[in-house]
Amino acid sequence: MTECRLTNLIAPSFYGLHWDVLGHKHTHYWLSGGRGSTKSTFISAEIPLGMMEHPERNAIVFRRYGAYLRDSVFSQIIWSLDRLGVLHLWKVQMSPLQLVYKPTGQRILFRGADDPVKSKSIKTDKGYFSYIWYEETAEFECMDDIDTINASLMRGGDLFWSFYSYNPPKSKNVWVNSEAVLPREDKIVHKSTYETVPKAWLGEPFISAAEYVRRTNPQKWAWMYGGEATGTGGEVFRNVKLQAITDEEIRGFDSLRRGLDWGYAYDPFAYLVGNYDRKHLRLYLFYERYGLDVSNRQAADWIREENALNQLVYCDNSEPKSVAYLQEKGINALGCEKYNGSRTEGYAFMSNDLEEIIIDPVRCPNAAREFVAYELEQDRHGNFKSKYPDKDDHTIDAVHYMLNDDITAPMKPFIGRHKLY
Repeated sequence: MTECRLTNLIAPSFYGLHWDVLGHKHTHYWLSGGRGSTKSTFISAEIPLGMMEHPERNAIVFRRYGAYLRDSVFSQIIWSLDRLGVLHLWKVQMSPLQLVYKPTGQRILFRGADDPVKSKSIKTDKGYFSYIWYEETAEFECMDDIDTINASLMRGGDLFWSFYSYNPPKSKNVWVNSEAVLPREDKIVHKSTYETVPKAWLGEPFISAAEYVRRTNPQKWAWMYGGEATGTGGEVFRNVKLQAITDEEIRGFDSLRRGLDWGYAYDPFAYLVGNYDRKHLRLYLFYERYGLDVSNRQAADWIREENALNQLVYCDNSEPKSVAYLQEKGINALGCEKYNGSRTEGYAFMSNDLEEIIIDPVRCPNAAREFVAYELEQDRHGNFKSKYPDKDDHTIDAVHYMLNDDITAPMKPFIGRHKLY
């Protein structure tokens, strides 16, 4: 297969990613883009080309609903094989839906992911599933379902490539948008639009339609064609900035804050550490501990490990026995002040009074995810509700508690008039 023939199939914006795939520089490839970005075309070429060079490799392609496979990814790969001039080397089988490489018997399988647990029973006659493709990833219910499939299939071989292709949903609260911002060493996120695709590939009608939307409704264009999670308009923390916070910066912090949300039952425990730059109204979040079924003993161990100087930790005061336990263990812990409207005051302070909430997404991945995704809910008419939703906010609550003194200071004369809870 000549590189010339391949460049006639993948757009220039994917050339660098092509070499990344060939060099196996990553395992997880997140391809985000708007309409006409040709991200699916790129994947549909990379998978069979890699298989034809390595006889031990097989592939499996998922969509959440199997009914859509035949007319989407199945047809897409056949089209790519034809454009590459190798379709005659592949057997097209409709039942079960699969493509078989005739010289070696390698297979590309197509499956619906209505029940991720079923992936445990998927086998191949020879080799292993080196390539996994999740088309329209945003359709999947959650990352846990995909993790279940990956855990079942990523075994029996040395090299794996997992592709995730999707158009970002509008709301940043949708799991796929939240997942995309979480960094990991074996993951790369690639964004593309139709603007980097040769115009002749898309045709003048497509270009004209896209440019008309750009002129008449720029925000719609940004989502539909630009591949941006433009949001619903209900984002609460528009002052969040995700960036690395260096060890040197942390050593220079002199106004540390610590907050703890206990969690309960199926809600996670969250312990956050930050630095509040009062002069510039900037909050830096650089340390978190987060998990389910965290006992008070484990929480105490975590705090002692991080808080060597035993500085003040503000805790959710809804569990006074837990606060007392930390105190008995010698930890400088206090229950935060709560009064009618304190949660609203706290969230409003964080979203409106702070110029920036700077979160290191590597050090604090759950805080990054929750703050970016947190949105007001809408009623059935599409109007935003005024109340802050009480879900997916565990790290946010911990930050609310760590800022207890900063938030309540102006309220001190009035707190006594409110009923505590």
